[in-house]
This record gives sequence, structure tokens and C-alpha cells, in this order.
Amino acid sequence: MSNNTELNPLKAIQKIKELNQSLTGSKLYNYNKKGKGEKVVNKEKLQNEKVQNKNVKTVENEVKSKKTVKVEKNKPTQKTEIKKRVKTENFKTENPKTENSKTENFNLEKQITNILNTKETKPVEKKSTQKSVVRKTTRKKNLSTKPVRIIPLGGLEQIGMNITAFEYEDTIIVVDCGLAFPSDDMLGIDLVIPNITYLLDNREKVKAFVITHGHEDHIGSLPYILKQLNIPVYGTRLTIALIEKKLKEHGIDKTSKLNVVKYGDVLKFGEMNIEYIKTNHSIADAAALAIFTPTGTIFHTGDFKIDYTPVFGESADLQRMAEIGKSGCMLMLCESTNATKPGFTMSERSVGKTFDTVFSEHQNARILVATFASNVDRVQQIINSAHKFGRKVVVEGRSMVNVIGVAGELGYLSIPEGTLIDVDSLKNYPPEKTVIITTGSQGESMAALSRMASSIHKKVSITPEDVVIMSSTPIPGNEKAVAKVLNELSMKGAEIIMQDTHVSGHACQEEIKLMYSLLKPKYSLPIHGEYRHRRAQKSIAEAMGVAKENIAMLSSGDVLEVSDNKFEVVDRVEAGTIFVDGLGVGDVGNIVLRDRQNLSQNGIIIIAMSLERGTNNVLSGPDIVSRGFVYVRESSELMEAAKAVVSSALYDCLDSRITDWAKLKNIVRDALSDFLWKRTKRNPVILPIIMEV
Repeated sequence: MSNNTELNPLKAIQKIKELNQSLTGSKLYNYNKKGKGEKVVNKEKLQNEKVQNKNVKTVENEVKSKKTVKVEKNKPTQKTEIKKRVKTENFKTENPKTENSKTENFNLEKQITNILNTKETKPVEKKSTQKSVVRKTTRKKNLSTKPVRIIPLGGLEQIGMNITAFEYEDTIIVVDCGLAFPSDDMLGIDLVIPNITYLLDNREKVKAFVITHGHEDHIGSLPYILKQLNIPVYGTRLTIALIEKKLKEHGIDKTSKLNVVKYGDVLKFGEMNIEYIKTNHSIADAAALAIFTPTGTIFHTGDFKIDYTPVFGESADLQRMAEIGKSGCMLMLCESTNATKPGFTMSERSVGKTFDTVFSEHQNARILVATFASNVDRVQQIINSAHKFGRKVVVEGRSMVNVIGVAGELGYLSIPEGTLIDVDSLKNYPPEKTVIITTGSQGESMAALSRMASSIHKKVSITPEDVVIMSSTPIPGNEKAVAKVLNELSMKGAEIIMQDTHVSGHACQEEIKLMYSLLKPKYSLPIHGEYRHRRAQKSIAEAMGVAKENIAMLSSGDVLEVSDNKFEVVDRVEAGTIFVDGLGVGDVGNIVLRDRQNLSQNGIIIIAMSLERGTNNVLSGPDIVSRGFVYVRESSELMEAAKAVVSSALYDCLDSRITDWAKLKNIVRDALSDFLWKRTKRNPVILPIIMEV
């Protein structure tokens, strides 16, 4: 070798030969674990020098074949291999002529060690910890040709309804199980949950739901889906507590299998190991997931931001993320909510300073703060400011009461004694000595703030002396609803403060770049966002060195197969949305929604008529009833003309001996529809009703 510091195996063997020849025999000492010397005398002498030379040549050949040192699981390094063979095969000889055998043996071992240490060898990883075992699993990626299947069932076309299946051989684990809130065109719909037909069809493979944090868009569908697929649910302490609260409301908390996981814990499902890693978000106990498979390591960021000064707990475990990146990350699934925003997301503590300033400047006014119910850290800072300025705190809104109750019981909130009061006790304190923390920051029609703004709240009324802090930003799609609430508050004379009262819980561009820098993934899968958000992250990934062809832009239902040499969509499964309307789950579909939209836009016309049984003679009608189309009393001429059109079509059918009621209804409907379109340019829903007498 050109480098003098590196070991030439042949030279090492020559050194060993020379040292062996100088030692014709000795009494050797083996040392036990405690370091005490025990005499070991060989009972038989070596037959001849050929045996010794043969053994040395065996070592020589083996060393020659191992010029490239590889550290493998349960295999010794080159150094320990040679030392072991030299000890056991060559040096257990007896020579009475040598009295200082112990010293000579130690010098021999020392020289061998010094020779071998001149070549740098890779350190053997620790075997004692769970994490190190998992890291070794990542190095097996080239040993497996079977790809991992990744199937997003939601969360790629919108902010919400996050659910992704990870499949390897006969094991499926599902990360998150969230819901989405209905858009404006989903009339009457309460919630939107994912279609899990694929999971139900493969229920024998599905082992668990693994939840990253306790927001509705990640846990909200569990009460509905666990009724169909009752499998274990894993999450951090606060996350599981919030899930348990939801399941209790649905009456399935007793039959559900909830498991609390700590950061650093590794869950084993078949050939997949999942490690929980600390991250920061707008709710405590948020986690990222490292999914170790024989094919390679997959990293799921969950919802995150890099907050070096969080209100509760510690900052994100960037060190562990870097370790995973160093060991080799095959694929990263990274959230994209703020991928369009440059820079860094501000620390949550910055909002606390704003609260102190607002409280200081408005000491003679009652303060109302609207924020997300799940933002426990935000609530903590409001309580801190209220206590600092001697105010009592009222929590209003069902979801807010539930979340704060759970967080307080588990120690995630620190509430000074006597600070929290009931809403009924507001009348016992001056307005300027109270703070109301309420829901409704997104303009929800039935949220507490919305009811206060529209004067339908039973216990709180907005006055001109009130100060309302909007400690949130509208979720895309909620802008109109929020604007409506703000207008109503303004009409009542309240002062509205929105500047610097909110920071996002999601990573901006520079934090996403940091994540790519730490993990160094070969492949990238942008998740959690609308297409424009995910497209922005794709650009970030390319800038951070990920090849363009190694970035996937999926749709819900796409099946992505990933291995060291494969990254492509190979199939598509049934996916989509299921509507929850009241107690009905899935009984309202697109057709019903279309009819609702049509009814809301154009109204309905009902045509009622009676026919004689057997003869089909008209006994009464046709009569026309209008709802949501025109005001009948002011449109009598139009309605009389419509009636005439219907009668003509009906009698034409009877004269033509058309007795099929379905065909008769269609002819009457088409005739009236054409007439109304020509006269009004409207398309109301037309419903013919035939009664047989």
C-alpha cells in the first residue's frame, strides 16, 4: 500500500511468524473476567513445526482474503479475529526453558496489537441498546429486494384528513387517521372522513394506527373508523388522552386498544420498526416517525416546526434525526403546509410577549382571545398574562373545555390557583378583571365566538368596551367565515387585534431545508397540503440535492413502491371521502349533494296527479306545488301556463296508451323543464308524483 500508516497484511503475518519462531514454548496465562491470572498448561506438545506453520499459513490466507474490512452484525473485526486465532492455535505450547512466559506472551500480544492498530478499522456498533439494533436494520436495505408500498388515503389534496398506509409483505401500519371539515358546497355535511376500503379489504394485514399528534386532522376519524377496524392505537401521552376523550363520547372507549408511547420507544410490527422522535408543533407531545424496514429507512416528519424555545417541553431532537440521516435515509415524507413561505417560523414564546403588551395597554377593558382549542401552549401563555395582570380566566367552547381539561389533568398546563373561573361567575367580577378564552377563530357558525358576535350566546354579550384578540390565521377556505365574524364584532363596537398575535405551528422553507439537510433522503414524498404547497416543497427538495425523478407528487389512492432501486407508482386503490351527516356515516353521497346544491340554487316543483286503477283515467290534477322557485301568489300566470303544459303532456301520454309510470313521469318532467327554462332560464328540481285510486 502507498500509505505507510496502513497495514500490509503480508507484513503483519511475517511479523507474527518471526515472533512465533522466537518463542519455542511457554506457560501461558488465560485471564478471567475479573482479571485474575490462571495457569493453563498444554497437555500435549506440538508434533512438529509443520503443524505450527500450517496454522500460520491458515491465518495468512484468511488475512489475505480480508484486505477489505467490513463490520457486520455478530462478526468480529480483523483485529480480534487474528488475535483470537494466534492465541488459540499457535501460542498454547509448553517450553520449560522459558521462565518469563507471561511477560513474553504479553509483549507478543502488544506487538500484534500495535501492528494492527496502524490500520484504521470501522468501530463496531453497540448491541446493548434498542436504537442501535434498529440502526443495524437500516444497513440491511441492500439485502432485501422487496419494496415498501406507501398508500396515502387522504391528506394530499387539502389541509386535513391525513392518513397514510405503509405496507411491507404481510404487515400494514397506518400513520394518522384524521378528518376534514366540509367546504361551502357540502351543504348539510358535518364532517368528512377518509374511505378505508383498502384497509378493510386487507384487515388481516393491518396491525395498528400510529398517531403523530392530537390535532383533529390527524385523530378525528378514529371514532368512526375504529368501529369498522378495531386495531391497536399508539401515540404519545397527550395524544392518547385526547383520543380517549373522543372515543368516550362515541361509547367505544372500553373496547378500544390505546397504547402510550414515549420518545425513543421503538414499536415492532413484523419486519417494520417504528421509532418515536421528539418534534415541536402547536400542540404538545408531537412526534416524528422513523420507520425502519429491511428495504431502507423511511422518515415521516409529522406536523412540525423548529422551535428552540418551546413553551412546554424540549426542542426537537435534531441530533437523533441527524443520526438517522447519517445511517442512511431512503425516503422522507415531509409536511408542506408552509412550504410557500420563506424564512423561519417564529417561536411560540414571541406570542406571549404580544399578549403582555396587549394586556398592559388595555387594563380597563375586558379581553376575549379566540384561538385553536388544541393549541395548549397558546392557552398557557394567555393564562400567564392574565395572572400577571390580575385577571380571572373563563374558558368557553365545548372543544376548548375538553382539551384544557385533559391537558390540565396530565400536567401540560400550569394554572395558578384561583385563576380559572366558571362562565356563570363572570357577573361577580368587573369586566376589566376578566379574560375569556374561546373557540371560533375560524368563523365556525356554532362556535362560541360566532354566537357571541351574532348575539345568540346565552351568557356572554359583546360590548363596545371589549377587546377581541384573534390569535390565529384563517385556514384556506375559511376566509369568508372569519370575515363575517369580524364584521359582526365590529358592528358591536369591539376593538379587534390581529397583529403579531399568532405564529404558525408549521415549518417554513428554511426549516424544511434543515430537515432535508439532516436526513439527506434519497427519495422525497411531499405530503400534508394542497397541490401548490406540495409543489413548493418539491422545489425545495430539488434545491437540496434530491434528484427530480426521485420526488413523487401523488394523489390519494396511489400506490408508491419504494426500494433502493425502485421509486414508482404501480397501482391505485379505492380512496376518497365519506360524508358524516348527523348520525349518518356514508349515507350521503355526491348525488345527494348535487341535489342539495340544485335545491338551494333553483328550488323544487312538485307535480301531483291521481289516476284511476286499471283505466289510467285522470281523477284529479295535475296540481303544481312550488318551493324555493317562485312566489306562487305573485306568479299566477306562470304557474297556470306550467299547469297547462303538464296537462297537455299527461293527456298525450294517456292517448298514446303509455301506462309505464316511469316513462310517464319522465315525459311530464321533460316537458315542464323545457317550458320553465324558456320562460325563466332556471332549472328547478321537478318531482312528479302519481297516486293510484
